Amino acid sequence: MKHSIFLPIFVTASLLSGCVGYPRIVNYPYDPGGVSLNSSASELDPQISRRYIVFASDRGGRQDIYMFDRVTGSLVDLPGLNSFDTVASHPGVSESGRYIVFAGSRQGRSAIFLYDRETRQLRNLTANLQAEVRHPTMSADGNRIAFESSVNGQWDILVYNRSGQPLNIPQDPR
Repeated sequence: MKHSIFLPIFVTASLLSGCVGYPRIVNYPYDPGGVSLNSSASELDPQISRRYIVFASDRGGRQDIYMFDRVTGSLVDLPGLNSFDTVASHPGVSESGRYIVFAGSRQGRSAIFLYDRETRQLRNLTANLQAEVRHPTMSADGNRIAFESSVNGQWDILVYNRSGQPLNIPQDPR
């Protein structure tokens, strides 16, 4: 009789203790005013680094890029990143949070932009590329940016450095 009572308690305790590890759900506050991670607007394309989450949102009446600091629980000011004539999407962030890469569409032309939070400068990495571009991603150190391009009449992957120069990626010899 004693074994029949202790066995279900032991099994239940074992199962519950296994639920305390990774992953876990973390809730960030919802704010209808748009000063937190989630708002009443659409939040799109989230990317995460150690401390920061970048995403696109139309909370300001147009689609811009935002950065949320998980430590302070607030949005990070990004002066000079968003502009009235650019629809921004697909952001990526370096591990330190210094660099943000994103796709932007301005006057019907797509481009890949890199924003440096330290210098507050925005650079068009693909200004000299006569092709559609989309879906950028960034290495953890922010030194390399990969994105899709239609330069060859099909969607190919290109890799640029932070200065906007194409990198030669060695091909696998066959």
